[in-house]
Parts: sequence; structure tokens; C-alpha cells
Amino acid sequence: MKKKIILAGLTALLVLALYGCSGSKPKNGGTITIGSKNFTENILIAHMMADLVEADTDLNVIRKVNLGGSNVAWTALENNDIQMYPDYTGTIVVNYYQEETGTSKETLDKADSLVKQDKLKALNPLGFNNTYTLAVTQETAQKYNLNTFSDLTKTAGQLTLGCEFEFKDRPDGYPGLQSAYDMNFKEVKGMDHGIMYRSLASGEVDVVDAFATDGQIKVFDLKILQDDLEFFPPYDCVPLVRQDILDQYPEIEGAINKLAGKIDESAMQELNAKVDDEGMKAETVARDFLVSIGLVEK
Repeated sequence: MKKKIILAGLTALLVLALYGCSGSKPKNGGTITIGSKNFTENILIAHMMADLVEADTDLNVIRKVNLGGSNVAWTALENNDIQMYPDYTGTIVVNYYQEETGTSKETLDKADSLVKQDKLKALNPLGFNNTYTLAVTQETAQKYNLNTFSDLTKTAGQLTLGCEFEFKDRPDGYPGLQSAYDMNFKEVKGMDHGIMYRSLASGEVDVVDAFATDGQIKVFDLKILQDDLEFFPPYDCVPLVRQDILDQYPEIEGAINKLAGKIDESAMQELNAKVDDEGMKAETVARDFLVSIGLVEK
């Protein structure tokens, strides 16, 4: 009898070790994989999506964050290596389908229509427009009297641009700037998004391509230049999901759409800064935010 009690106790401890310590319960549903691109904001949103699916459905979630650039994440979605990830309307329309953008609403509608051709669905936008821009230090702005992209065009030949590798080649990146503004830098250095701002602060580069929601803009007190010809399209953040997965697990859409309209540009800057400047873990920042707005429990 004592042996049976001991064995039962060991079994209970094993179950607790597997499921109880994390506070999560075993899931009886299927398994989906949520991915992200290779920068902080996209990783944060992917974790939020995963947390919402885990909280509101009986599905198990595998997280494959930091996959790579836009084309890497897009290909992974098309190949069913992942079933969803966050993307941006301007990237979808211009980079994946080589179509023209319009207003924020027009670009969102076009993105939604285009992805349906590939049996994907863009869920409701999350509330922030993470458009591209160009940033310089306050010292560089004063030295060259820079306020707009057109101002920068006049002195670009003396300056070095630091940008993400894919920005060098994307039609909505440097090639487009060259065409729209006749903007040609002395040198263009491709680099990971995470080191661009340190390179700018150290003087290795003079200008960087920035996202409007980057936390480092506040951290480094940078000057954002005005896109006076309105070259960059809207980049409203939307979760992209495979339609076959939504057909199989329709509860996913309702779970993730709870986040729709809940994040503005200022909030996203602050969340990014917590990871990039304060060194907090992305999954912790994502979870804390969802808790703070009442979408998941602590």
C-alpha cells in the first residue's frame, strides 16, 4: 500500500512539473505556429498574438520569432512553415505584389484583397502605422539644416546611409527614394535593425532608415525628417493568417481581433523601448501589455 501511495505521489509531482509550474493547462486542440520578422516590434506583436490564442482557444502554440526579413517571413507563411505572423499593409501591397498604395484605408483594402488571392487573410489592423522615415542626430540636422527629405537630397552625396539589408533593395526602400527624390548617398551600409542606432550615435553612419514606432527615436533624441513628397506608403500593422487554418480553427480570428485598434504609435514606441533600451524580454513586455489592457490574466 505504501508503494502505491509513493508511486501516486510521484506521478502527481510529474504532472505538476509538466503543467502546473507554468500555470498553464494541457491543451486538447491542435497546434499552430506563429512567426515574426527579425525586429523588436514584430517579435512583440507575434508574442501578443500567441498569448491571445493560448488564452482564448484550446490550441497549442509554437513560437518561431526572429525568422528574418519580410520575404523570409512571407515565404514561411506561404509554405505553411508558420500559419500566421504580423505584417504591414504597405509592405504587402508594394513589396509582395508590386502594386500602388493610396490612403491608409485604400492600402488596407488593397492588401486584404491581394492576400485573398493566395488564400491568406489580413485580420483587423492593430491601430498603429509604422511607416518608414529617415532619421539623423540633432547635430547632423543643425549642421546641414535638415528638416525634410528634399533638404537631405541636397547633401546626401556627403553622407552615409545605414539601413536594413532589405531596405537597400526593396522598391519602397532606397531604390524608390533614389527615383522619387533623386537622393544618392555617398555610401550605403546594410546592417541589422538592432545596430543601426548605435552606428548612428557612434558616427559610423549619418542617416538611418527608421520606423515611426522605434523606441530608439526617443532614446537617442533623433530628428525625424519630413517625407515632403509623401513617398513612403502607409504601414498599418495587421496579423496575416492562412485561410485554411482559419477554416480549421475559426476561433483564432476572434481571439486575435481583440487586439484590433488597441495600440497607437506612442504606445508601440514605449513597448519597443522597454526591450531595446531597458533590456526587458520581449515575451514579458508583450504579456504585461495584454494584462494592462485587460485582454489576458496575469
